[in-house]
Amino acid sequence: MSNLNAVLNQIDENLDASVDRLFDFLRIQSISTDPAYQSQCQQAADWLTAELTNIGFDAQREDTPGHPMVIGKGGQGDKHYLFYGHYDVQPVDPIELWTSDPFDPQKENTEGGVVIRARGAADDKGQLMTFVEACRAFKQVNGELPAKLTLFFEGEEESGSPSLVPYMESNRDRLKADLAMVCDTGMWDATTPSISTMLRGMVGAEITITGPDRDLHSGMYGGPAMNPIRVLTRILSELHDDENRITLPGFYEGVDPLPADIKKQWDSLNHDDAAFLQEVGLSVPAGEKEASVLEQIWARPSLDINGINGGYTGEGFKTVLPSQAMAKISFRLVGRQDPIAIEEELKRFIESRLPEDCSASFVFKNGSAATVMPVDAPEFGKAQQALTDEWPNPAVYAGCGGSIPVVGHIKDILDMDSLLIGFGLDDDAIHSPNEKYNLSSFHKGIRSWARVLDALS
Repeated sequence: MSNLNAVLNQIDENLDASVDRLFDFLRIQSISTDPAYQSQCQQAADWLTAELTNIGFDAQREDTPGHPMVIGKGGQGDKHYLFYGHYDVQPVDPIELWTSDPFDPQKENTEGGVVIRARGAADDKGQLMTFVEACRAFKQVNGELPAKLTLFFEGEEESGSPSLVPYMESNRDRLKADLAMVCDTGMWDATTPSISTMLRGMVGAEITITGPDRDLHSGMYGGPAMNPIRVLTRILSELHDDENRITLPGFYEGVDPLPADIKKQWDSLNHDDAAFLQEVGLSVPAGEKEASVLEQIWARPSLDINGINGGYTGEGFKTVLPSQAMAKISFRLVGRQDPIAIEEELKRFIESRLPEDCSASFVFKNGSAATVMPVDAPEFGKAQQALTDEWPNPAVYAGCGGSIPVVGHIKDILDMDSLLIGFGLDDDAIHSPNEKYNLSSFHKGIRSWARVLDALS
């Protein structure tokens, strides 16, 4: 028997000790992208290994060509769950904008309640420790973990995870489980938990149009010589129609309609579209006209021009007709859209519109498919109810406009779905000065994981 109420009481009674442990963890300056902090990253891995061992996991620090991985195994049961988090953090620059030492964690009273202020408080040390502390409470109350668990922590998430894929490929058998759990996400708001079930994929492209073999004087060649900037901007303008839909042939293949029950959940959130845009100085949604703003961000694909360059862009004027023009664009993908097919269709689209005397070259990167979780699987329903039992408002299935690369790796390498539950908030200032994590997020996050583990076990 899980004895859930006793576990929840244990979490409440030992919250101060849990916060103290988190503060010890936050003091370690595990900045993965800066080689000067290599020893601190190793220290963080060692700290986690010791904590997991104290709880009762068989835990090891495992070195890689980059920063170490930490893996801990423990518990028994018919079902096996993998939990992923990362112990590395972003740099703190600009340091002068912090109101306190980023590696000297503090509790602060704010209008939104008590917060924990430190680098890594929300991304991802505080989130990671909600799960670890839930496991600790089960062990203290029941003498055993609630299920068969593998905890997997990396130290390079904030620097591109160069060691992650090789490690996962070499350790498939050790990491393989029935379901993964990932904590690097957030809530809808401070009282409404969410399970992220849709992650958009991505295609990035750099397009270069070449015309004349050198830059030309516009007084001598303006008119008869084709201008690559004119060619490029005309083609780019044809990628959207008047309804703001993307015109690339076959682009919407694999874009599934939003299920009615999910749309109902999202509508119930009463997202303030006007306020969302006003925060960034805008007023009119620019996506597909038939889709709400939340649908545009979470469940619809997009195409954006991220940068254009060509000719002279310095001070003053230089009447040049450039040899080349370049644009960087990115697609966000949903559903079953195929990134390779979209890359190939984009090339055909552009090349078919080139005039005589112009050529195009392409560089593609970041090709990744979207991830859609099976919300009809029983584990998702159980987790949703467990979160609902803990928080004031019912838990919702949410989308995510960006991508979480490890979730794709878990699917591709380990053939596992992921349960994405986190307790971060939009105002946590991750990657920015004065990062914080609400104390309520930490406390109720621990309780939430206890409820989820109890439900799944």
